[in-house]
Amino acid sequence: MIDSRPSLRQAFLQPAALTMLCFGFTSGLPFLLVGGTLSAWLKESGVSLEGIGLMSLAGLSYSLKFLWAPAVDRWRLPLFGRLGQRRGWLLAAQCVLLGALLGMAVITPAGDITLFVAITVLAAFAGATQDVVVDAYRIEIAPPETQGALAATYTLGYRLALLASGALALFLADIVSWTLVYQLMAMVLLSVMLATVFAREPAHEAPRATSLRDTLVDGVVGPFRDFFTRFAGPLGVALLLFIGLLKIPDQMLGVMAVPFYLDSGFTKTEIGAVSKIFGVWIGIAGAFLGGSAVVRFGIERTLLFAIIIGAASNLLYLLLTLFPGNLTVFTLVIAGENLSGGFLGTAAVAWLSALVNRRYTATQYALFSSLVTLPGKLIGGFSGFMVSAMTYAGFFIFTTLAILPALALWLWLRPRVDMDHQAGARHADTPRDD
Repeated sequence: MIDSRPSLRQAFLQPAALTMLCFGFTSGLPFLLVGGTLSAWLKESGVSLEGIGLMSLAGLSYSLKFLWAPAVDRWRLPLFGRLGQRRGWLLAAQCVLLGALLGMAVITPAGDITLFVAITVLAAFAGATQDVVVDAYRIEIAPPETQGALAATYTLGYRLALLASGALALFLADIVSWTLVYQLMAMVLLSVMLATVFAREPAHEAPRATSLRDTLVDGVVGPFRDFFTRFAGPLGVALLLFIGLLKIPDQMLGVMAVPFYLDSGFTKTEIGAVSKIFGVWIGIAGAFLGGSAVVRFGIERTLLFAIIIGAASNLLYLLLTLFPGNLTVFTLVIAGENLSGGFLGTAAVAWLSALVNRRYTATQYALFSSLVTLPGKLIGGFSGFMVSAMTYAGFFIFTTLAILPALALWLWLRPRVDMDHQAGARHADTPRDD
C-alpha cells in the first residue's frame, strides 16, 4: 500500500503554512490585550479588584463563539465579501478589532469607564470571531494529513503574539503610556492584516437556502444534525464526552500553577522568566514536534501518545514539592510540561479538524474548541478546594489520573472512528462499521 502522507518538508513549506503563521499571530494578539495585560492597566488606573474581575468576563466571547459561528459559515458580508467568504469575514473582524484597540487607547480606564468596557467587549468579540474564521480557513485550505503542520505554524504565530501582547506590552508600559502601548499593538495588527488581503481564499460552498427559515434551520440546526448523522447515537455522545475530557488534566492544573510556584518560594520575576518566556518557546517546540508526528505517524496514534504524556507531565510537579525553590528543577518541570502541552495542543487541533464537515466548518470547529475548554474551566473553579483537601502532591496525582475516563473512551472509540482514513474534515462520510 502506497503511503499518501506528505513529507515533513512538503507539509511545513506549503504556502498555507506561512499564511497560518500570520493568521496565528493576528488571533493571539487580542487575547491578552483584553485579558491579562489589560488587568495590569486597570490596576494602575485605580480600578478595584472586583472591577478587574468583572472586566475579565469580556473574555467569555471566546467560550461562546459557537453561537455566531453559523453566520460566519452561511452569510457573505457586503463589500468585504469581495475577498471571499473566509477572508471577507476575517478582514471585517480585524477592522473592528483595530478600531476597538484604538478606541481603548483613546478612552482609557481613567476616562469614561462604561464606554471603555463596551469597547473592550467589542474587541473581545472581534478577537473571538477571528478565531472562528481562522480555524475554518485552516481546515479548508489543506487536506487533513497536513493539518498537524498548519496547527504547528499557527501555534508559533499565536505564541509570538502572546509574547508581543504580554511580555513586550508590559515592558513598554514601564517606558511609555498605556495609550501608546495599545496604539502600537493596533499598528502591529494593521501590518498583519496585509496577509489577509493577499492570502488565497479556500474553497467553501455555503448552500443558498430559499427562505429565511431554511437558512436558520440549515445554519443553526444543520451542523448538529450533520454531526449526529455521521456519528449516530452513543457514538456521537461518546465523541463529545471525549472532546471535553482529552485536555482536562492540563486545564485543572492551570488554575493552581502560579499559586503553587509562589508557595514553592519562587519570585514573580523567576516565574515570569521561566514560565512565561522560556516556557512559551518550549511550547512552540512541542507544537512543531506534534505537527511532525501527525504528518509522520497519522492523527490517531499521535493523539493517543499526546494524551498520555500530557497527563503524565503533571507528575513532574511532584519534583517541586521535593525541591521547593530550586530554579533548575523548576526549569526542567516547565520544559517538560510545556513541551508535552504544545505537542498535545497540535495533535488535538489536527484530530478535531478531522471531525469537521466542510459544509459547516466554522460552526462545528467552534463548538468542538469551546467544548475542549468548558469542563476544565468548570472543574478548575474547585481546584483550590481540592488542594486544601489533598495537598499539592495529592492534587497533582489526581489531575494525572483524571485522564483515565478519556483513555477509556478512546479505547471504545478507536475501532469505530478512523480519522486517518475517514477524512471527516473533507467529506460528510459516515463512520466505519465495527
